[in-house]
Amino acid sequence: MSIELAVAKPHTHGPSEAPPKTKSQLLRSYEPADFPALTGREEDWRFTPVKRLGGLDDLETAPAVKAAEYAIRSLPAGVTAEAVGKDDKRLGSILKPFDRPSAVAWAKSEKALLVAVAPEARVTEPVWVDVTGGGLDGATWAHTFIEVGHHADVTLIVRHTGLARLGDNVEISVGDGAHLRLVVVAEWDRESTHVEHQKARLGRDAKLDHIAVTLGGDLVRQYLSVDFAAQGGSVDAYGLYFADAGQHIEQRQLVDHSVPDCRSNVNYRGALQGQDAHTVWIGDVLIQDKATGTDTYEINRNLVLSDGARADSVPNLEIETGEIISAGHASTTGRFDEEHLFYLQSRGIPEAEARRLVVKGFFNEIVQKIPDEGLREELTELVVARLDAGEFLAPADIEAGA
Repeated sequence: MSIELAVAKPHTHGPSEAPPKTKSQLLRSYEPADFPALTGREEDWRFTPVKRLGGLDDLETAPAVKAAEYAIRSLPAGVTAEAVGKDDKRLGSILKPFDRPSAVAWAKSEKALLVAVAPEARVTEPVWVDVTGGGLDGATWAHTFIEVGHHADVTLIVRHTGLARLGDNVEISVGDGAHLRLVVVAEWDRESTHVEHQKARLGRDAKLDHIAVTLGGDLVRQYLSVDFAAQGGSVDAYGLYFADAGQHIEQRQLVDHSVPDCRSNVNYRGALQGQDAHTVWIGDVLIQDKATGTDTYEINRNLVLSDGARADSVPNLEIETGEIISAGHASTTGRFDEEHLFYLQSRGIPEAEARRLVVKGFFNEIVQKIPDEGLREELTELVVARLDAGEFLAPADIEAGA
């Protein structure tokens, strides 16, 4: 299956006039004009080189001559996929944009890809969605809605390749008692730009395993936000990213605990090498006053492999009630552990192979969360190839924070 996404008329909803108390109360609107033009001085955009967005924040940007193509490899029993118009009532029921690029993507996409899993379906093989870029001549905007029925169980893998300037929104609905394993791979060609907002809503006792792997592109900025609609929801969000010279990779999460007895775990790991390689991780967890019994933890670790690379890591935790199970966060940034390399080399392992082993070990916890063995092996090979092509930095620990 393939779907081309074209231009639609903006859908207008007025902004709220009340000042936001927390990030859960930020301005939300389907209308791009409700958001001021980006300057890079905004708190949520101060790490992002907005001049490299490629027009994905501008309604006047011309659409691509060839849109990005969405193709489904196979549809197991219990899974359907179709193109739906923006008048489908499900669209916008979960995600209401809270920044300008997301609002532009909403306004300029008139169709959406709907992937639906029937209630109580047990899908034993992964469902693959291949997204192929249409080139750099213009920009593409897209919308995807993933609907997992109550007590269903499914693995969905979305893989991005090729050249593109893509701005898209993804809505994720996980029904009561359902389990979704969602793997999103950004393996773009080097010149690509991708700005994406994913919003998930979990029903009662629902579970989401979300794995984000980002290896390609010139600028990739992915925002995952999670809401809990009822008690018992659980999310595990894992991330793996590797930036080379000049690349900007930005990962942001907002987990909003607004109901009791839910849990969340966020674990992202990144490596970077080369002049002006830049990674950004911003993790926001909000525990509202009604969210008693919350259990949450978030951590980000970064491995700097060369001079000239920069990793920004900011964990944030807002707690409005003391009646919780636990809440914590951590962040570390450092270089190769000199003792690890010395240990391996003292046992006859060449330096280059020792470096590979250390990096593979650093990422292994995240890689093992990917529920497809072939994809695990392929992504590990890509990481090693990136490492071998880069300039190794001599060990010098610069770990900071915890």
